[in-house]
Amino acid sequence: MGVNLRRRQRNLRTIPLGSVRGIPIGVHYSWFPIFALLTWVLAVSYYPAEFHDWSAVLYWIMGTLTTILLFAAVLVHELGHAVVARRYKVPVRGITLFIFGGVAQIGDEPPSPVAEFWIAVAGPLASVTLAAVCGLLQVVLSSPAPFLALVRYLTYVNFTLALFNLIPGFPLDGGRVLRAVVWAITHDLRRANLLVANLGRGVSLLFIVVGLWQVFDGNISTGLWIAFIGWFLETAARAGVRRQEIQGLLAGHHALEAMDPDHAVIPAGTTLQQLVDRFVRVAGQRSFVIEADDHTVGLLTLHQIKGVPRSQWPTTAAARIMTPTAWAKSIGPDSELWIVLQEMDRSGVAQLPVMANGQILGMLSREGIMRFLRTLREKPYYSE
Repeated sequence: MGVNLRRRQRNLRTIPLGSVRGIPIGVHYSWFPIFALLTWVLAVSYYPAEFHDWSAVLYWIMGTLTTILLFAAVLVHELGHAVVARRYKVPVRGITLFIFGGVAQIGDEPPSPVAEFWIAVAGPLASVTLAAVCGLLQVVLSSPAPFLALVRYLTYVNFTLALFNLIPGFPLDGGRVLRAVVWAITHDLRRANLLVANLGRGVSLLFIVVGLWQVFDGNISTGLWIAFIGWFLETAARAGVRRQEIQGLLAGHHALEAMDPDHAVIPAGTTLQQLVDRFVRVAGQRSFVIEADDHTVGLLTLHQIKGVPRSQWPTTAAARIMTPTAWAKSIGPDSELWIVLQEMDRSGVAQLPVMANGQILGMLSREGIMRFLRTLREKPYYSE
């Protein structure tokens, strides 16, 4: 499935396979069961039903090869998104193959409706191109039979992949094409996002209804799979709606409003053991400003402390493992909260120092933004 989801780069459940044109490729653990299932279905059901005179070994060879090429086609589909995204200077974190096919992890919003359109349509165009190549091979070649069977199946799969992804609902490519059109007409990306996300929820519910109808009609395996896809799409669409809600609530609010001004200031020579005993266990502090000679020299987080073996805490000074101020990523007090939240997601960090004129005013954490968001939701004028 040609879905462009925004995820954190680091995923402990993903196995890296390498890279293509500098784009990291990985396989999620959920891919292995579906790979085995598809291979089994092709080897014991599809190919035996279509070709009666093959050997059992050939059925399994063809089943395995077809499944590998099927996911290779999915990878080409996602590479279509990724390559075009890079042409428009949109960062691509990687591509992951998983139970529903694959996802291109796009790191930011496209800069324009035109960019959004071409990034979205690139995947289906890649799939249609593969279908055309496979279809041409069927016309040009007349043998051997297993090869013709393979390209015929891949023609069907790639064409179906392209059509399915052009369904106009988030997070499918068709939903993003529609979003580009609405964005171009209204000049309002948030409005386009909300419209397409809600439409995506409608499409997903239709999938669930059709799947359940298939189950009650006796097509249990097909029905369950369609319903499962609908559930996945509904989950992704609901996340899109929630994303727009958060963006709307945070619009116009800045880091100064949600930061915690009460950050702990620690002398550079303080050992990690002293720091943990005095500040972490007693006060629950998770981030620290390190000072030497009345000057801020660095920042230290609980995550960095946990990276040091406990046996070394009594002898390790905070200054040894801190991040120097010059190296630390920081934000200004006027930074918009929604942009900061996106930056945290891109960088894989949970908090950032808020600085002005070289001085740390406070620490802004993801938890602090969520707490501020809950406060906004509780205000009467946000409950309409």
